[in-house]
Amino acid sequence: MQKPNKNVLQSLLEIFIVSSKLGLTSFGGPIAHLGYFHNEYIRKRKWMDERSYADLVALCQFLPGPASSQVGIGIGVMRAGVAGGIVSFLGFTLPSVITLILFALLIQGFDIGNAGWIHGLKIVAVAVVAHAIIGMANNLTPDLPRKAIALFALVLTLLWQAAFSQIGVILLSAFIGYLLFKETKEEPHTRVDFPISRRFATVCLGLFFGLLVLLPIMREITSWQWIAMFDSFYRSGSLVFGGGHVVLPLLEREFIPTGWLTEEAFLAGYGATQAVPGPLFTFAAYLGTVINGWTGGLLATTAIFLPAFLLILGTLPFWNILRSHPKVKGALMGVNAAVVGILISAFYHPIWTSSIKEPVDFAFAAILFSMLVYWKLPPWIIVITGAVGGTLLSYL
Repeated sequence: MQKPNKNVLQSLLEIFIVSSKLGLTSFGGPIAHLGYFHNEYIRKRKWMDERSYADLVALCQFLPGPASSQVGIGIGVMRAGVAGGIVSFLGFTLPSVITLILFALLIQGFDIGNAGWIHGLKIVAVAVVAHAIIGMANNLTPDLPRKAIALFALVLTLLWQAAFSQIGVILLSAFIGYLLFKETKEEPHTRVDFPISRRFATVCLGLFFGLLVLLPIMREITSWQWIAMFDSFYRSGSLVFGGGHVVLPLLEREFIPTGWLTEEAFLAGYGATQAVPGPLFTFAAYLGTVINGWTGGLLATTAIFLPAFLLILGTLPFWNILRSHPKVKGALMGVNAAVVGILISAFYHPIWTSSIKEPVDFAFAAILFSMLVYWKLPPWIIVITGAVGGTLLSYL
């Protein structure tokens, strides 16, 4: 009886170590995070095959919330159940949460938004995402029809930059893939087992929608600030489609007009968030700390990530059934191809447009890309090199 428990503890410890390393080194936003995940979980550790990873990314892109965090939770659940998902989430999220709480308590008045080392980390994201795109494109767009779907997704998401554009592109690509590939005999998927019952998943989905309805009601009938804070952060985390950057205007509308914090404090926290690794949603830790101390920071973090957690746990048990169904396979082939186009679109904007300003930036990105792809140096070396190089470039 003790051996399985020991194996579970070993798995949880392994998940925590790996996810913490990613939480300490994954700079560059959600698309870059997927590149880091792909390199660590798929290329290096083989915890999931390429197609399963792409399907999981597609599922998380479709759900509201922080896609990269949901992918990390899903991989953790696959390895060690719900506890594995929680541990994976904590490892990936805690480093930036702790850092941003300290920012709010100690240095929230500092102007770091234009620091050279932050610019260097943005260039690191260029190298990481380019590497991820090349690998995923080779596997997910091997023929002309899927290359055409990727091109369609690329063009449409670049020209139609709205909150629901990615959802629309994914739905259209799923329909196109169904029409084109419904008769295609694909190789069978590697079954990915998620040890979650359908009953538990149904409870999670019910809790997600129940809190979305009940929290505003509780806010109206009580005067407790903690309820109001939880409601604002939970609602913001529930309504974000298209990546973590969309959460910024939602949070701004929730807290600046109410007078809970000033616009200057909000912008200072945004600059701090750009300086730390991990998910952009950890901006909530800074905001909550400014409003109500470190306990407010922890409450805000819990509230904004809870919807993503409930949604991914609520959908994973049905994933294998959907992706193995003959009528769904073609649609998933179309969606996977579209994900490549969406990645390329995000690679251009905002990653490339906010990082590559001068020829020297492009040269530095090429060096970092070569270090990662050809010399196969670990990502943490790339991150340190990017930070140091960005600082040196600021003096040129």
